[in-house]
Amino acid sequence: MNVDLLFFLPIALVSVTSAVAMLFSRHAIYSALFLIINFGTIAAFYLMLNAPFLAMAQVTVYAGAIMVLFLFVIMLLGAEQLRQRQSIRWQQPLAIILGFLLLVESVYLLFSAGNQKGPLPSFTTLLSDFGSPTAIGEILFNHYLLPFEVTSVLLLVAMIGAIVLTKGEKG
Repeated sequence: MNVDLLFFLPIALVSVTSAVAMLFSRHAIYSALFLIINFGTIAAFYLMLNAPFLAMAQVTVYAGAIMVLFLFVIMLLGAEQLRQRQSIRWQQPLAIILGFLLLVESVYLLFSAGNQKGPLPSFTTLLSDFGSPTAIGEILFNHYLLPFEVTSVLLLVAMIGAIVLTKGEKG
């Protein structure tokens, strides 16, 4: 067994467990806390891929800023406990069937004959500058400049819209 695999499997178990716990939690605050744990495990995956910049961005942006915003909205709206909704009869059986089909497909793809090296893929060596700020900046501003600019304008419009909406309510 590879050393990377010994680190990967427990972190993957914590990641999947926290995601499932987030989905099935009845309290919105607990769901947000489980999501923070999941974001932390994703940052650990980035560290395993030798991408410390992406790991710090994951922790700073998602587990820091976005989750503070989520918790602020949850506390402000008083939605600590999720309400039970009346579900349509066919939703639960359909969800169970689709979940089972997804499980069967995942097992098939994991153990299919297409993998010549075994059921689990081997870890490959990454480039020395993989995930570095320089490499990310070059790719972002050379190949993805238009989507980057569209995203920044969209975020600016959303911020202005939120300010206008809250100012209109107070006045």
